[in-house]
Amino acid sequence: MGDGLRHIDVAERRARLALRHRLAPGARVTTPEAVADALVALHGTDPATVYLAVGARLADPAETVTQTDRALYADRTLVRMHGMRHTVFVFPTASTAVVHASTGVVVAARERAALLKDMAKAGAPDAAWLKEVEESALAALARLGQATSGELAAEEPRLRERFVYAAGKPYEGLHSVGTRLLKVLGVEGKVVRGRPLGSWTSNQFRWALAPRHPELPVAGAQSDLLRHWLAACGPATEADLKWWTGWRVTEVRRALTAIGAQAVTLDEGTGYVLGDDVEPVPGPAEPWAALLPGLDPTAMGWQGRDWYLAPELRPALFDYSGNVGPTVWWDGRVVGAWAQRADGEIVWRILDPRGVGSEAEAAIASRAAALGSWLGPTRVTPRFRTPLEKELVS
Repeated sequence: MGDGLRHIDVAERRARLALRHRLAPGARVTTPEAVADALVALHGTDPATVYLAVGARLADPAETVTQTDRALYADRTLVRMHGMRHTVFVFPTASTAVVHASTGVVVAARERAALLKDMAKAGAPDAAWLKEVEESALAALARLGQATSGELAAEEPRLRERFVYAAGKPYEGLHSVGTRLLKVLGVEGKVVRGRPLGSWTSNQFRWALAPRHPELPVAGAQSDLLRHWLAACGPATEADLKWWTGWRVTEVRRALTAIGAQAVTLDEGTGYVLGDDVEPVPGPAEPWAALLPGLDPTAMGWQGRDWYLAPELRPALFDYSGNVGPTVWWDGRVVGAWAQRADGEIVWRILDPRGVGSEAEAAIASRAAALGSWLGPTRVTPRFRTPLEKELVS
């Protein structure tokens, strides 16, 4: 290139994705902790995504549920908490301090201020009262270990108090102190989601006290998070980084400078990798297939997705809010979608047949059979339904 920067083409980006996201056969790992560390974070908005994303990357997925339950609820080596873009993720527990300082502090201050403002407008008690309720609720949670919102309210009845939100507006409603306060405490890194009330696909969780972690300087934490993410997902554009982190562009640029990121050229413009990650990366030994869940960290990893997902496929694979559904991958790109029918059958459809021959179809069928095997009697419906997923199960 005339500017002297190394160019990383689409083929190499797909090779990096296959290896670093543990999707190629030789790159798969043996524990959920290794999966989460490789991806930085697992999307946790839909509880099933965590398990399905792990299972897609384990060398032996048969123990996906047992192993992931162990990591989340017995060993607590993984923790479900708010992170980037005010979204719930599952992180390695060792990352919680970095995530909180880099992305949670600013959001937490905004959430608490919004709660106090809404309560004041409704004539509800003041900040001192709320602080008293908070301390009582945290003390109750410490005694109980884990608890539902209702169980906490039995210990601290003031959590049940309600106030009118947005009075006189079309979206006026009643908010409970407990619901809003627990959300604020989650963003503040004081509480995390514990065991679900039902199976691993349940959307209802108990609450638990967050693991203790040091308070880190924001700039240093942002540098640490960006370094980890670029190691997993680089190269990426500035727009990708701003979107994934939810930071201001000035924060992204400051962190890029602090970690000594190296600029490279991509088909869509300038991208960045770590300073020691400029050399070419050879691809996996053989083509690979994967069935990834809705909101999978790989499918949702970049804002600019044309290098692995053709734009014409998006209407079928995304919901109206931009959430990706279950996807079928062949050798580094999305080629279709999959779903689970009521009888448990895993069905799939190819939307982009380019390069998808008999070898690809056999590999995809094999992955579908493996997925159906470890799911067993469990039925999974994505929290965010997409047009093709709904069509496949109809």
